Amino acid sequence: MSTATDDKNRKAPAGERVADWADGRLGIYGLAKANMRKIFPDHWSFMLGEISLYSFIIIILTGVYLTLFFHPSMNEVVYHGGYVPLQGVRMSEAFSSTLDISFDVRGGLLIRQIHHWGALIFVAAMLVHMMRVFFTGAFRKPREINWLFGFGLLVLGMFTGFTGYSLPDDLLSGTGVRFMQGAILSVPIVGTYLSMFLFGGEFPGGDFVARFYSIHILLLPGIMLGLLVGHLILVFYHKHTQFAGPGRTNKNVVGMPLLPIYMAKAGGFFFLVFGVISIVAAIASINPIWAIGPYRPDQVSTGAQPDWYMGFSEGLIRFMPGWEINAWGHTLVLGVFIPLIIFPLVLVAIAVYPFIESWVTGDKREHHILDRPRNVPTRTAFGVAWLTWYFVLLVGGGNDIWATHFHLSINAITWFVRIAFFVGPVLAFVITKRICLGLQRRDAEKVLHGRESGVIKRLPHGEFVEVHTPLEQGALHTLTAHEQYQPAEIGPTVDENGVERKVTAGEKLKAKLSKNYYGEGSQIPKPTVEEYKEITSGHGHH
Repeated sequence: MSTATDDKNRKAPAGERVADWADGRLGIYGLAKANMRKIFPDHWSFMLGEISLYSFIIIILTGVYLTLFFHPSMNEVVYHGGYVPLQGVRMSEAFSSTLDISFDVRGGLLIRQIHHWGALIFVAAMLVHMMRVFFTGAFRKPREINWLFGFGLLVLGMFTGFTGYSLPDDLLSGTGVRFMQGAILSVPIVGTYLSMFLFGGEFPGGDFVARFYSIHILLLPGIMLGLLVGHLILVFYHKHTQFAGPGRTNKNVVGMPLLPIYMAKAGGFFFLVFGVISIVAAIASINPIWAIGPYRPDQVSTGAQPDWYMGFSEGLIRFMPGWEINAWGHTLVLGVFIPLIIFPLVLVAIAVYPFIESWVTGDKREHHILDRPRNVPTRTAFGVAWLTWYFVLLVGGGNDIWATHFHLSINAITWFVRIAFFVGPVLAFVITKRICLGLQRRDAEKVLHGRESGVIKRLPHGEFVEVHTPLEQGALHTLTAHEQYQPAEIGPTVDENGVERKVTAGEKLKAKLSKNYYGEGSQIPKPTVEEYKEITSGHGHH
C-alpha cells in the first residue's frame, strides 16, 4: 500500500515535466508519433539532396563567424595588418578586414576556405540532385511545386555565391562585378538607371559592397531558408519517391524509419560531409586575395574566372560576336544583351519542364515510383543535351585559360564553342536516345532469355550454345515495372452528326510532341507475359 502511494506522489523527472509542458501547448507528442517513424527508402542517390542540405548548414555556420569580423565598407584605409607585402597599401575596409580574417583572426582563413568550398559544393550538389530528380521523373505529380522550390534554391544559390565572392573587393571579384555591370548597362532604356541604383553612382561607386553584403547575408539566405523549409515539408507530406522493386508501389514506401535508424545515419553523414569539406579547405587554397591585391578600376587580373556555376553565363557573352546597333544616338550592344536574354530563358525552360511533360502525356495521376532513365529516352536525351550545352559554355567562359594551358588559339576555341553551342546538344540528344533504346533492348533480352552464364553447351546435333540463367522475380519486376505511354492522337475531326470540328494549334502541337516522346522509335515495347511464358516453357530457351 505504501509503495503504491509513494509512486503516486513521486514527482516526474524535470525533463519529463518540461516535455509534458511543451506537449500541452505545442502537441509535440502527436507530431512526433505521426512523423518520427516515417519511412525513408535507402538508395545512394538520395544522399545528393542531403549533401546540399548539410552544405547549406555549414555555409550558415561559417558565415555567421565571418560576419563578426568583416567590415562591409568601401572607405579607403592604409593597411597595417599581419600580411607584410601589402602593408602601407591603400585599400577598402572590406579588403582590409578580409586580410585580417585571413591572417590575424584565429582560424579565420580556415573558416573562409570552408565557407567558399561549402558554397561551391552546395551549388554542385543541388545541380546533381536536380539532375537525379529530372532523369528519374521525380518531378511528376504531386511534386511539381517542390521542383520549383528546388529550382529557386539553385538559382538563388548561384546569385548568393556571386554576391559572396564579390564582397572582399579584391581585383578578381571587382573584375566579376565589372562584368555584371556591363551586362546591366546593355539593357535598353533602364540599364543605366539599374546600374546607378545598384552602385550608388558611377562604377564602382561607394556603396555596392554594403548593398551586396545586405543581400548576401539577409535577403537571399532568408528566401532560401523559406524555400528549404517548404521543400522539406513537402518531402514529408508527399512521402519519398523510390525506385521500382518487389513490394514497392505508389501506395507504400519500403525503407527504414526516420527514428532511430535514418536519423543516426543522417547525423553521421553530416559530420562526414563537414569533415570532407574541412579537409578540402585545409589542403586546397581558394581565392587567395592577398596574392591578387585590392580592386582598382584601371586593372584586370590575369585569367580572371568566376566560380564554376557562373562560368556558363560568361561563356554566353564570350562566344557572341561583338554585334552593335547604333540608332538615334544610342547603342544597343547585342553581343551582351542577347546572352542576357538567353540566360533567364534557359532557366525558365528548366523550371517549367514538369508542366510541359505533364501536358504532353496527359497523365494526371500521382507518381511515387521513379523511372529508370533508359526507359524515358526523350527526357533523358533532353537532360544530357542541356548538360552538354552547359559544359560547352563553361569551355567558352574559360577560353583564355584553355588557350594558355593547352597552347591553342583563342580564336579557334571561340569558334569551336560557337559551333558546338548549336551542334553539341543535338549530337548529345541523338546519341543519348540511341543508347537508351539499346539498353531497353538489352533489358528485354534479359527478361526473355535470362542472363548469360558463360557456360557453353553442345546440343545433340552438334550446335554450341551458351546457357542462359533465368532472372530472379525481383529483377524481372524491376525491368518490366515501367509504364509505356501511347502517343496522344488528335482523334476524329468529324463528329457523329458529320460536323467537322476545328483542330486547334495546341492539339496539333501536343500530338506531335507526344509522338516524338512515345511514338515508334522512341521506346522499345517491353516483353509481355505471353512472350515470357512461351520462351521459358522451352520453346527456344536454353
